[in-house]
Amino acid sequence: MSTVEFRGDRAGEDVLTWGQRAIWNAVMRTVPGDHFFNFGRILTLRTPVPVEAAHRAVAALVARHESLRTLFQDSTGEPRQRVAAWGTLDILELDDDEDPETVRDRLEDVTFDYPAEWPLRVAFLKKDGLVGTVVLVFCHLAADGNGADVVVRDLRLLLVRGALHTPVGRQPLDLAAEQQSPAGQQAGRAALAHWTTGLRRVPPTMFTDRRAEPRPRPYWCALLTSRAADHAARLLAARYGASSSTVLMTAAAALVGAVTGRPVCAMTPIVNNRFSAADRDMVSTLAQDGLFVLDLTTATFNELLRPGWQAALTSFRHARYDQVALDAAVAGIGEERGEPVHPYCCFNDVRFADLAGFAGAPPTEAEVRAAMAESTVGWSKQLDQLVCRFCLHVEGEPGQLGVSLTADTAYLPPEEIERYLWALERLLVEAAFRDVPLAELPAWVGPDTPEFP
Repeated sequence: MSTVEFRGDRAGEDVLTWGQRAIWNAVMRTVPGDHFFNFGRILTLRTPVPVEAAHRAVAALVARHESLRTLFQDSTGEPRQRVAAWGTLDILELDDDEDPETVRDRLEDVTFDYPAEWPLRVAFLKKDGLVGTVVLVFCHLAADGNGADVVVRDLRLLLVRGALHTPVGRQPLDLAAEQQSPAGQQAGRAALAHWTTGLRRVPPTMFTDRRAEPRPRPYWCALLTSRAADHAARLLAARYGASSSTVLMTAAAALVGAVTGRPVCAMTPIVNNRFSAADRDMVSTLAQDGLFVLDLTTATFNELLRPGWQAALTSFRHARYDQVALDAAVAGIGEERGEPVHPYCCFNDVRFADLAGFAGAPPTEAEVRAAMAESTVGWSKQLDQLVCRFCLHVEGEPGQLGVSLTADTAYLPPEEIERYLWALERLLVEAAFRDVPLAELPAWVGPDTPEFP
C-alpha cells in the first residue's frame, strides 16, 4: 500500500445533484447490499510507467475532478456533498501476476464508507518498479459509466503526457447550483409533469403475475451475444431515421407487451444526460431514469419504430429532475390509484458508439440470417437484490451486440428469460426484412414455444 497527496483548486459543500440523489436513494434502499452499485474499470498501458509517475498522475487526476475528492454525508437528514481541497489517497500496489479482473471484483465487493472514504479506489499492478495496469473502482455517487470513461481517458493522458492543459469544465457543485436556480427548477417541473402524465396512463407495474416460486437467489442474468442483432438494429435505425438504441428499446417494449399481454408498455431507460457540451466530460453521476411510454396497439412492429423514436426523445428530454419531488409525486399517484405505481422494467444502453448504417455496403438478408447461427445465450450471474424486476442491458461494439437480461425469476422464470432474448434477436432480424405483425410475438415468448433459438 502506498499513499499519494492531492491538492485541488477549491473546496465546497452543497446539496446533492439530482443524479447523485437518485443514486443515494437507491443505495440507501439496498444497504447492506449497496456494494452492488460499485463498479470498476481496468486500464492497461502499452508502455509501463514508473510507480512515481503513476502516483503523480493519480494525484493530478483527483485534483482535476472534484467528484473524486468528495465525501457524502447525511448528518442533518438531508444528504450533502462535501468537496475537499486536499487530502491523501491510498493506492493498493500488487505484483503484475495478479488477475486485474479479480482485483477489480475484490475492490468492488466492499461498501464505500460514504462520509469518510474517497469515492475512488486505485490499484497498481507492477513489475520491477513499473506499473503496467491500473484498476479503478468507483462509488456510484461520484461517477456513472460515462464519467468513469472520462476518468480512464484523462488518467491515460496523464500517464503518457504527465499533464493535462485543457480546462476541466463544469463540476458537480456547479451543477447543484444550476439545478437550484429558477431555470433549473422550471426544467425539473417540466420533467415531473411528463412523469406524472405518463404514470397515470400505464399499468401500475409491467410484471404483476408470479409465474414461479421465488428462488434462493431470485435475480438471474442471461447474455445474448449476436452479430445478427447488431446488423439488424442498425439497418432498422438507418431506415427509420432513429438510433439503434431506440430501435432496441422499442423492440424490448414490444416483447414485454407480448409477455405480459398489456397494450401499453412503460420502461425506464437510464439516460446519460450528457447532451450539452458543458456536461459531456463531467465526472459525476448525471444519469437518471427516463420514462418511456409506448402504445402497442399498432398492427406491426415496424409501425412502432417512428413513434418509439419520438417517445424515446421525449423520455430523454425529461430525465433530469429532483428525485425527492418525483418520489413524492409517484407516491401520490399510487394513492390515487390505490396501489403502488412503478414500471420495474428498465433499459440501459452503455455502448460507447451508437451507429446507424454502415461504412461500406450494408449486409444482405442472407448474411444477416447466416450470422444468427453464431449467436449464443448463456447465463452470467445470479443476484440476491435488484431494484427492478426486468432490466435489459445493452453493451458491445459495432459489429457485435451484447444484450443481457436480469429478471426476477418469480415473474420471468429462467426458461422465459432465454426465450425473451432469442425472440429479441428474431424480432430485429425479421423486422429488418419484412413487416412483423405484433400478433405473432406472443407465440415467440410464450411457454408453448417449441424450442429456441
